Amino acid sequence: MTRYAGRFFSVLGLSAMLVAGAAQADDGKKVSIVDDRGVIIDDRGVTVEVPAQPKRIASISYFADDVALALGIKPVASTYMTSGREPDFLLGLTSGMKQIGQRAKPNLELLSEAKPDLIIAIRRYTAGNAAQLQNIAPYVAYNMELLEESYSETAALSKLLGKPERGEQLNADFRKHLAEFAAKAPKDVHPRFLIMWGGATPFAFHTENTSASIVAAIGGDNVPGPKTVGGEFGIDLSLETMLEKDPEVIFVYDSGPDRPHEGNPIWSQLSAVKNNRVFYVGDQWVETNGPIAREIVLREAAHYLYPDTFPAVDVKAEAAKLIPAELQN
Repeated sequence: MTRYAGRFFSVLGLSAMLVAGAAQADDGKKVSIVDDRGVIIDDRGVTVEVPAQPKRIASISYFADDVALALGIKPVASTYMTSGREPDFLLGLTSGMKQIGQRAKPNLELLSEAKPDLIIAIRRYTAGNAAQLQNIAPYVAYNMELLEESYSETAALSKLLGKPERGEQLNADFRKHLAEFAAKAPKDVHPRFLIMWGGATPFAFHTENTSASIVAAIGGDNVPGPKTVGGEFGIDLSLETMLEKDPEVIFVYDSGPDRPHEGNPIWSQLSAVKNNRVFYVGDQWVETNGPIAREIVLREAAHYLYPDTFPAVDVKAEAAKLIPAELQN
């Protein structure tokens, strides 16, 4: 899989950044904001001027699709996670958008053909072609890695799309739901869990990752634990190490039929495998920072960790509660 990209240059002037200013999160870090002049400072620290209430949104990742659909706006173009698979958590509505390639390798020619007036992108996969993207349309990049970023990114994009109150309500609702599920979860069990990309050497996620944060918030014990200071949000985790930690529940990002980890004899020795508690999860577990995805991941995680306490989840039914009916027809 593609690993996290490093830092990269700002392509816009410092003077514009000083005009726009930046907000500070509780921990002192910069968060994405939109000012009243239609200027945004994104997760790169870059200042981008955008049109007032843009109408033609292109999404590199599912995050902008997620936020826009929850706001009642249908993007004109989107990348995909796996070719030919339209995500259930977005009700398959991406099929009606121009497909512009895999999220790690967006096709800039197809993107240009969509004539977007705003591009919302995942930061780590667009570092190398930031200037080219900016030449097509105003380009805003988000990290889309942490749960706390989910709140700030959802609020910023909702304001950018002209619906700040709805964005704040979506954030408030999720905070409330997360607390409610945590309160209802059994207090005497803390299942050891792991979230991973499959492979000969699986890539597993630290607790700061959005999906892992949600599972940990309702009582799960994340096997990889927190990340090191300045480190990545995931690690290569050998099956030998996995056996030592012996997770009771494993969530595997389902990226297709190629599952080499299952061919390793150690895999069958894991408690999660023996007890049929390995779950191949949908794209919402990978792109969790949007308001639709995180609500569904919360409900799925609660059921998978505590099946006697929380019911099974109908992903499309849950998505339909958050996407306005006029977009579903």
